[in-house]
This record gives sequence, structure tokens and C-alpha cells, in this order.
Amino acid sequence: MHIYDGKGIFQVSKGKAKAVLTIYPTSSQIFSGESVTLRCNIQRGEVTDWEYTWRKDVVDTINRNHEYEISEVKISDNGDYRCLGKHIDQKKHSEWSDAVRLTVTALPETTLTVNPDPAYNGETVTLTCSVGSDSGWSFTWYKDQKKKVVTLSGKHTTTGATFTISRAAESDQGLYWCQGEIQSRSISSIISDPVTITVKSLPTASVKASPRGPLYSGETVTLQCDISDYRDWTYRWHRDNHLLPIPTSKTTTISLPDQAGQYQCEGTRTRRPERTYLSSSLTIVVAALPKATLTITPNPAYTGETVTLTCSVGSDSGWRYTWYKDNSKKVVTLSGRHTITVFTFTLKRAAESDQGLYWCQGEIQSRPISSIISDPVTITVKERPVAVLTLQPNWPQIFSGETVTLSCDIQGGEEIEYVFYNSGKSVYTKTEPEYRISPAKNGLYTCEGLQKRNGLKHSQTSNAIQLTVLDKPQAVLSVSPQWLNPGDSVTLSCGVKESSTGWRFFWYRTVPYTAGLLSLSDTSYSVELLSGNVTSEDSYTLIPAGPSHTGGYVCRAGRGDPVYDTLYSEPQFLWSGDLQPSVSLKIRPNRIQHFTSKSLSLSCEEKRNSTGWRLKRYREKAGESECGSNWGSIAGSTCTISSIRKKDSGVYWCESGSGEYSNAVNITVDVGTLILESPPYPITEGDSVTLSCTNRYQETNPNPKVDFYKDGVLIRNETTLEMTIPAVSKSDEGFYKCKSNEGESPESWVTVRGVTPGPSTSALVGVVVGLVVAGVLLAILLVLLCRYKKAGGPPSPRGPTWTPNRTKDLPRARLLMLGIHVCSMMLVLLLLDQVM
Repeated sequence: MHIYDGKGIFQVSKGKAKAVLTIYPTSSQIFSGESVTLRCNIQRGEVTDWEYTWRKDVVDTINRNHEYEISEVKISDNGDYRCLGKHIDQKKHSEWSDAVRLTVTALPETTLTVNPDPAYNGETVTLTCSVGSDSGWSFTWYKDQKKKVVTLSGKHTTTGATFTISRAAESDQGLYWCQGEIQSRSISSIISDPVTITVKSLPTASVKASPRGPLYSGETVTLQCDISDYRDWTYRWHRDNHLLPIPTSKTTTISLPDQAGQYQCEGTRTRRPERTYLSSSLTIVVAALPKATLTITPNPAYTGETVTLTCSVGSDSGWRYTWYKDNSKKVVTLSGRHTITVFTFTLKRAAESDQGLYWCQGEIQSRPISSIISDPVTITVKERPVAVLTLQPNWPQIFSGETVTLSCDIQGGEEIEYVFYNSGKSVYTKTEPEYRISPAKNGLYTCEGLQKRNGLKHSQTSNAIQLTVLDKPQAVLSVSPQWLNPGDSVTLSCGVKESSTGWRFFWYRTVPYTAGLLSLSDTSYSVELLSGNVTSEDSYTLIPAGPSHTGGYVCRAGRGDPVYDTLYSEPQFLWSGDLQPSVSLKIRPNRIQHFTSKSLSLSCEEKRNSTGWRLKRYREKAGESECGSNWGSIAGSTCTISSIRKKDSGVYWCESGSGEYSNAVNITVDVGTLILESPPYPITEGDSVTLSCTNRYQETNPNPKVDFYKDGVLIRNETTLEMTIPAVSKSDEGFYKCKSNEGESPESWVTVRGVTPGPSTSALVGVVVGLVVAGVLLAILLVLLCRYKKAGGPPSPRGPTWTPNRTKDLPRARLLMLGIHVCSMMLVLLLLDQVM
């Protein structure tokens, strides 16, 4: 028999050679991914050159090599394998080998366990890794990441399948993995699932003492050890870092001062966790007895105030206090005015009887401890000073926007703060006693003083001043008279309806509205100051008043520093019924009184080069307005009211863009049956005037009888509808009306002007007077001349009849000639003066 081992024949035997199949590695488990070699040996073969047939199950593969390698075996490689040898030249073959089973196992999973879990700080933690039952495995340990190998330190130990952590700490917490390896075969198991190591802190012990707070010599103190977690603890006590041989109970009692010191405790038990941390130190100190401190607020106090005595002994809340008065051992006698709380003694409605020395002393009632008695403190009670509140300026009415000053006068030399109140609410606090309110505000004001050093009340509350702030006032202007009588004075009177105190008055004349000038709020007019525009009196007089003074006037008042101004007054007007040189107001029908529902036309007829005429009217309570604004319609220079109503009664006039005024007409519109037709303009003395009484329903009474009245006195009885005054005089000026059994007309004023000579009339009168005087002088001259002739005339220097005896006639002649010359000169001068 020949046994072929691939290198030669060692033994020869007769018969067919036998193939023997061997699988390497020879382990009982072959894992997926390993390299597997199948080796075929031919027994009893006589030749060496073989080729091999490999059969897996029913599939054959031919290979000249007697080894068949599977580099990375898979589960699919599982099966029965056989081999057959065939000689290349002799065409001999061996017998098939026996079948050998190849079993491929998947890579094993790794199992990781932790004990204990959770762990406590300082304990030993063991991690155990297992991969089936095969003992050929070694293990690798990972932390925090799958491929991050644990960094070993002195407290880490690895032994076979275990990883040990001694004295576990928080830094050991985290995720852990493990993985097995067979180094001889380069096999690694599947990495384990992660496990978490949790390291918990040991329970904490704490020490507390009773009683709490400062401890004093002679006291007994109970110490207690508290452990919040778990039960079944045995307690151990330490003083000044030494274990005490005292019972292992939760509490222990010590005596002061001998056993003062630093105390700690800890707990132990038979189950996990087996111990606690050592507690923090509690220092037991023996304190010296404290001294009570007594304070009094306020001090000095004022009669009626509440006085509080406060006693303190450190910050301990366990103290109760005893109060003494006049003597350090004489306890205060309590009354209804006294209140005692934990550490205060309160005196209500302090009086002089409360004055004196006071002490206090603290006691801890649950412990035999008393403080050192306080130093004495003296309470002084005196009368509170009076506060007096005054208002400057002390006007009875204050208006919105005005500035006022409240002054608080408090007698006393202490440093105080002044507090001003409005309706009980503090609004101003300063060290100065004055409160300037700008602008003034409504309210009931009082003041009082506070002690600057402690903020306590110093004075009595002052008298109250009610400050009522009114809306900004409007000045009220009146013009008297409102109708101009040339040469007379006109008085402007200005006032503030709500107040008459402290005002100065400003006087203005209205001018056409111009942007940038002082103007009324409705921009109807601008205003310019009159000369002597500021007066302390409430009136302003135009002396004498003339046509140039017609127009609108405005006033306002101001007072205080800084000056507070009222609103401008409504404009008031000074009218003239006389025709003006620049323009005249013409009305159609040409009368003062008109029936309602009739048409009325008013026109501005210009007399010289003036432009921008507007027709305006003034009504009581409605003020001034312009035609076309909300009444009348404009066509050229004519304003027409198609159907007049009673409310259209008022004064009408024309006003130019430069501020000139026409004559004004006071028109009355009446709903009654009768109206009086009278001239709308003043009448000149000596002229004839006819007053007519017009009946709205004239056709129903063709022959009416009416009475005429002047100033309420009957002057014509049952006459016709007209009354004529052939030559009016100043005495005919007045109010006229007519009356019948059908009704009564309104009154109308008839104005009579005296004769005012014009320039031509004056010259004519002067010439006439001059001629008359000249005639008289001429007659005197002729008489003198005749007498001179009768006397023989002047002596002739050449006449023969001239004798010295005639020299007595010479002075008379000279005087005559002088008289003639004087008369002649006066006549010439008089004529020249009248002509000029």
C-alpha cells in the first residue's frame, strides 16, 4: 500500500487507492467569513501525478491541486464534500473519499452585562462579556463610541471576559460595548449592544442643632443627623474630625460650653448604598450675652403723633421684650393707647405724660436666657408747628394756562421738606417752601412739613386752598356810543366776565386779514395796536371821534408774570350813518324798516378809487359776517337777500380791502303789520323830512288812521299815513314809531346833523360880510371927506390967502387924511382875506 501525502509515496499496497478528505481548521465551529481549506489525500496510490475532482453534494469541480480553499466561507457553502484522485497518464483513479460535512455558523453575538447597576460613587463595577461557550475568545472594551477603546487607568482591570472599575465615579458614567476575538483565526464577534453605566452619588447626611441661633453658656443643645434617602441607617458622630464613642442614634445631646466644637455625622447600612457621605461641619459656638438696642421714632415727637419704640437683640426672632419707664426695673404701665408686638412698643396719640426715660430687655422664653438691658432713651413730646398755605397771586379766579405759586409757611428751625398735596395726593416735594404751578390745575391744595433727616411729619397739615381753574377767558368789549356823532368822544370798555382782578388791557383796531400779523382766531380780521395801547384802566377814549375812527375794535386783557393773555374779544364796531367820501351804502327799498319775506338789495357805490369792497353786517349774538358767507347772494357790487327774515335785522355797511368803511344802516326786519319808513341817513337841520307808516296789507284799508310817536310820546293823532316836519332841528332827533288799530311799527332812530358850512359857502358868506363892512367904512370915509370940503380943504402953500392965523386948522386936516388912509387899507385887507 502506498500512502500519498502530496510529496511522495511512503507505502505501496495492491489495489485501488483510497481518497481521504480533511477540512481545516478542524474546529467544531467554522464561522462565516473564515478561510476554509479542504485537503484530499490518496491512499494506496502507486503514482504521483493526480488530478482531483471535488464534489459538493452533486456538483463536481476538477482541480490539479490536492487542496481546495474557500477564502471567505459563507452559509451557502454548507454541505457534504468528497474528493476523487485520477492519474493523469495511467488513467487510473482512486476511490471517492468518504463524505465530510462542512457546517458554517454565523458570527456569534456578544452579550454585555453590568453589575451593579446603578452603582454608587466609590463602588466596584464589573462588566462581563460572553460569546457562546467557546473559551477561545478574548475581548475588547469600548466607551462612549463603538470604536473608541476604553482608556485604562489604575482603577481599571481586565481579566478574560470581565472589565472591572474600582472606586466608580461620575466620570465612569456612559455607554459601553464589548466584542470577542479569536486571534488565531482572525475572527471577531458581532459587537454587543451598548449598556449604560450610571454612577449615583451617595446619600448625603446633614447636621442641625436645636435650639437654633446664637447659643449661650449653660444651655443644652440637641444635634440631629438627617439622611433623606433610604432607611435602616446606623449613625456615627464626629467632633473636630474625631469619631465619637457615643451611641449610634439619630440624635445626641451636648452641654455648653464644654462640648462646643465642629460636628459631623454619617450613616452606614448593610444594604446598598452601604454608607453616606460625611456631612458638612456644623460649628457650635458659645456666644456672649447680647445687649438690647432701643430706638425711638419719631423723636422728638409731636402731640398726637404715634411713637414707636423698637428693641432689637441681634437678628434672632426668638426674643421677646420687656419695656421699662423712668426706672430700669419699673415695667411700663399699659393703657388703651399702648400696643406691644414682638419687638415694638407703640404709643398712640402721644402726650406730655409719655415723656421720660425708657429701657428694654430681651428674653428667650423657651430658654433661660435674658439679654443685657438697653441703654435708656428719652422721649420728648412737643406741639407740632402750624403750616400756613397762601396763594400768589391771590386772584379769586384762576384760568387755564395761568401760573400761580403756593407758599407754605412753617415756623421752626429744623431742616424740613415741604410737601404739597392736591386732593390728598402728594404732587410736589422740595426743600423750598414754594410750589409754582404752571399751568395751574384744579384741586384742593394743602401742605405740610416733613423732617428732612427721617421723612417723618413735622408740621400740622395746612389750611386748604381750593383752586378752581376756569377755561381761558375771552375779553368782552363794548363801544359807547356805537354810532358816531362827529366831535363827541367814544369810549371803549374792556372787561373779563369771570374776573376783574389784576388785569391790564390791550387795545386794537381791526384791519383786513393779513397772514403774519396778529389775527383773530377765525381769521376774519387782523389787528393792530392803537396808540397808548396798554392801560391799567378798563376803558380807552377816542377824543374827538371822527369819520376816520369808524371800524372794528378789539381788546384783550393780560396779567401776571409771565403775562397771561385772555382770548381776543369779539370785534365791536363804531359806525357812522353819515355818507363817506369813499363809498356809500345804498339800500333798496331805501328805508330802515322792512317787512319779512320781501326782497332787500344793498350795494356799495364807490365815489373814488378804492377797491375790494365787501358788504358786511353785524347782528347781536351772531357777530360780524360777510354777504355770501351764509346769507345773501353777490352780483357785482350788489348783495341781494331774496326773502328777508327777522334774523336779518342788523347793522349793514361796506368795508374795503384797505380797511375803509362806508356809512352804516341799522336795518330792522319785522313780522308785524306796520313799519315806519324813515330816511336811512342823518338829516341836516333845516331840511324837510317825511315819515311814512306802511301797512303790509295796505289794500284792505284804503283810508287808515295812524298815530305817530316820538320817544314814546304821542305827537300826531289819527293822521294819514305820513307825517312831515318841514324844517327839522336838533330837538327832532329821537326814536319814532307809528301805531294804528292794526298794529304798531318798530321804533327807528332819526339822526339830525347841525349845518356844517362847506368851503364854498364860507367863502361866499365871507365876501358878503366883507362887502358890508367895506360899505360901512366907505360911508364913514365919505362923511369925513364932506366935512373936510366944508372946512375949505387943505391950505394951499401958494395961495395968497394963507396966513399964519390959519395954521390952527392943520392938525384936524392931517387927522382926517390919516383916517381916510386907514379905512382904505382895512377895506383892501378885508377883501383880500375873504377872496383868499
